[in-house]
Amino acid sequence: MNASIRFLGADRQVTGSKHLVTIGERKVLLDCGMVQGPRRLADRLNHELPFEPGSIDAVVLSHAHIDHSGSLPRLVRLGYEGPIYCTPATADLLAIMLADSAHLQSSDARHLRKRGRAFDPAYEMVDVDRTLRLIQTIDYRTPQEILPGVQVTYLEAGHILGSAQVVLDLQEGGESLRLGFTGDLGRKGTPILRNPDPLPPCEVLITESTYGDRLHPTHVAVEEQLREFLVKRQSQPGRILIPAFSVGRTQNLLWYLGRLLRAGKIAPIDIYVDSPLSNKTTAIVSRHKDLYDPETKAMLDGGHNPFYFEGVHTVTEVEESKALNKLRGGIIISASGMCEGGRILHHLEQTVDRPEDCILMVGYQAEGTLGRKLLEGFETVKIFGEAHLVRCKIEHMDGLSAHADYQELLDHLTPQVGNAKKVFVVHGEENAAMKFVGRLEAAGFQNVEAPLFKESYPLRD
Repeated sequence: MNASIRFLGADRQVTGSKHLVTIGERKVLLDCGMVQGPRRLADRLNHELPFEPGSIDAVVLSHAHIDHSGSLPRLVRLGYEGPIYCTPATADLLAIMLADSAHLQSSDARHLRKRGRAFDPAYEMVDVDRTLRLIQTIDYRTPQEILPGVQVTYLEAGHILGSAQVVLDLQEGGESLRLGFTGDLGRKGTPILRNPDPLPPCEVLITESTYGDRLHPTHVAVEEQLREFLVKRQSQPGRILIPAFSVGRTQNLLWYLGRLLRAGKIAPIDIYVDSPLSNKTTAIVSRHKDLYDPETKAMLDGGHNPFYFEGVHTVTEVEESKALNKLRGGIIISASGMCEGGRILHHLEQTVDRPEDCILMVGYQAEGTLGRKLLEGFETVKIFGEAHLVRCKIEHMDGLSAHADYQELLDHLTPQVGNAKKVFVVHGEENAAMKFVGRLEAAGFQNVEAPLFKESYPLRD
């Protein structure tokens, strides 16, 4: 079989996912994500796609997070005109997330120009509009041929709304091969979403490894940890600022906060969701009740809305957001989750030098991001190019992650021992990826690789 894969992003790092599968003369791109991290490096990588866009025959997306989908408009701007496949819920999210990405780039360009720095956005809204016209949806568990000899099946990934594991059934030269891609794999028993589906037997596996070097607390422990944090903070002055991904993390936070409030385990508190994208996302999540887990469906049947309840305020207008500068108590949930853009930066300007305030980090922070620097205890950080002394409190909760930890990944993948002839470990920083390679080998897998950027491998020797 003349088939190969080339790794073009999220290789020993966690953003910019792009994996190019070639079968004979056909080329399928798995994901097309933006790189997030230090601005100059990210800008260069997001402008210079490492392949010829016009040579791609089809794009298959695992989910809507920007590190998996955010370079689609750049791809289209540079000449791609083929189909983009995803689940229906992912299509709904892409419409708002890609538009938000274009808006943030334009806003950043204006803001930086005022400070004497040039910034050329990777794409604009016209490119987003062209991208959305190329989208074609495939339902979960519904095999569909997208090219001659290339069949796609989406399985539930349980990561965010619409997220999928991708199964590619390939035929070439009278031979067949099945490739399984975890995408970003969620956790069993997380709020709102269904558990991940098991993968069918696969000859080649591509697996994420974001938390390939650590374990998460249980979900019961997460709720108790959040309760203890809030009880302690509510007895002290100051406000709580939570940088949170608009898709997934914000809705999970609201789900937990609503449960704690209804049970009387924390005192009433005002919660401001200050992210237009988060608010639009929550509205989309509310429409896809068919994708909810049994617990969340039961919550709705009992008359409790997991996202809209007393104390929650959705902030949309810029002036409303600016008014939060005067807020001295309550919770502000804002995006982006890694503190790399959006309204969270303006709130951080107001918060980092206040000893009475607290920043609660609840998500993965990629290397080089502002969120990572805050988490690692930098004494000063730059926000909009200006240095700020960090005097506020920084707290961290790991268990809210929407990514499986290494044991959950192993439990999911181990049934493939004996089936998988090759395993590729992606979407993890080098330490996490290499540790997970060792764990997979210890579990019985052979030919396990953590590919480097631009490395190519045959799918069958």
